[in-house]
Amino acid sequence: MTLKQTLTVIDLLDDANATGEKIIALFSDYPHVEATSKTVEGEKGSTDFVKIVISGTEGKSNGGDAPTFGIVGRLGGVGARPKRIGMVSDGDGAAAALAAAIKLAESSQRGDRLKGDVIVSTHICPTAPTIPHEPVEFMGSPVDILTMNQNEVYSEMEAILSIDTTKGNRVINHKGIAISPTVKEGYILRVNDDLLRIMEMTTGKLPATFPVTMQDITPYGNDVYHINSILQPAVATDAPVVGLAITSESIVPGCGTGASHEVDIADAARYSVEVAKEFTAGITKFYDEQEFERLLSLYGPMNVLQTKGKEE
Repeated sequence: MTLKQTLTVIDLLDDANATGEKIIALFSDYPHVEATSKTVEGEKGSTDFVKIVISGTEGKSNGGDAPTFGIVGRLGGVGARPKRIGMVSDGDGAAAALAAAIKLAESSQRGDRLKGDVIVSTHICPTAPTIPHEPVEFMGSPVDILTMNQNEVYSEMEAILSIDTTKGNRVINHKGIAISPTVKEGYILRVNDDLLRIMEMTTGKLPATFPVTMQDITPYGNDVYHINSILQPAVATDAPVVGLAITSESIVPGCGTGASHEVDIADAARYSVEVAKEFTAGITKFYDEQEFERLLSLYGPMNVLQTKGKEE
């Protein structure tokens, strides 16, 4: 149901001349959709930030009060040219987010509009740098993580699914997709049952999860180890954030080419669409609100983990 959309996106991203403008052109004929792109310069080049808003029948963009859902395609770049030729594994998060956006736009055009708005954001850079990392080399980015969050995490998002390739590690030994516990305001909360149920439904398999550490939910640049940037949106919002990892059994570097598996990307896109349906309809929540308030009353706020700490 999302493989066609995934192949369409990958065909555009696997291009030395990939741009945000070429991506948003995909959405020009869809009603109820607003797609924009802007180029941002960084110390190591530039990238195009893409934002697609699919408005719901009762969404806030139409004066309604249905919840707004955010899908963030997290990555350093879709390519590492001239060092590597072709689309890199790190681009899978962008591909999945954009494939989900096309599916939602098509459904909206065909009369299957969601109740709430969905905001999809990512960035397109075919010439991103690489950086050393253990156990395999990471993809870098022409802009810093603060700039990414400023252009990908929006205050309107009331819950965020952050999609990222998460293959360069020895922690996850599962090929497909996996979700993290919910992260909110410096707290790592329990894995949400509704999100597990939706994964069982969309993959036809037992749900897969991955561990998250305190280090992973702190901002980049504090000189501690992060599994990758999948949960960096959580440092820039009070909304609950769940990481949706595209995973592999073996260790695959983010800068590896020929390592994007279309079916796994389509699984991530399809999962994102189904979560969007339920969240915007008020069926699914990312966390137990009463339990979170109980944690706050017992232990106080943990927002310091959304900052760089004492050095800040």
